Amino acid sequence: MPVALFTSSPFAVDFVQRALLGGAFVSILCGVVGTWVVIRGMAFLGEALAHGMLPGVALATVLSLPVLAGGAVSAVAMSVGIGALQRRAKLSYDTSIGLLFVSMLALGVIIISHSGSFATDATAILFGDILAISPGDLVLLGVAAAAGVTLAALFHRSFVALSLDVRIAAVLGLRPRTAQAALVGLVTLAIVASYQAVGSMLVVGLLLAPAVAAAQWTDRIPSRMVLACLFGIAAVVLGLLASWYAATAAGASVTAAAIVLAALSWAVRAVIARRRRSVHPSVATA
Repeated sequence: MPVALFTSSPFAVDFVQRALLGGAFVSILCGVVGTWVVIRGMAFLGEALAHGMLPGVALATVLSLPVLAGGAVSAVAMSVGIGALQRRAKLSYDTSIGLLFVSMLALGVIIISHSGSFATDATAILFGDILAISPGDLVLLGVAAAAGVTLAALFHRSFVALSLDVRIAAVLGLRPRTAQAALVGLVTLAIVASYQAVGSMLVVGLLLAPAVAAAQWTDRIPSRMVLACLFGIAAVVLGLLASWYAATAAGASVTAAAIVLAALSWAVRAVIARRRRSVHPSVATA
């Protein structure tokens, strides 16, 4: 069998095509948002929001309601709760996130445990099912990706100033609190939109790994976003191929591929830097 046919044949199947397109939309959204998550050091917030949507998703699953709507409501509620704990209980940002993270995770497991199909529901919720993306899901993912990219473009200057110094953002009239709220909203949007593809347990890997891989090659934020999107799409392609031929879980395979690409990107960059130092030792010393 020719190699080209062997590697491309899965994408002749309708549900794999939908998975590829849906994964591409998710990769674009996560590539843009994940770049800011890495720059701002918001990985813990992303992890917490991914688990924070679990109660809403679980309740929607048990009640046969739209799971994305349930997850969105739950994630937004957690974002509001973090802010409330900071203001009223005078807790630090990471402490507020940690408390709500554990609470929401426990509540979600409790809700799922009352379902008659606990194992099946838990697997779908935690690890997603990218191969089950429907035409309607594609529309939602496309809208989410477009909204996320648009919002990131509108707040780009504010996000840059916020990353440098909150006081600078305030002096420039860029409203750092509004910018922070918009950034949290973007993270929430990316996590909720990615739920179908990789579930609540693996979404942070798809949010972070492509952005980390892109950061090895450029310091410019727009370039990092574009590269992160491309790394994410490559991870979707490789993950779907691995799932097809090795009979592995599709969502987990996509996330694993993203992490492998990040590791390879770092390793290749390190080798290139080492060779440059060996060829130009005076430059390295300087």
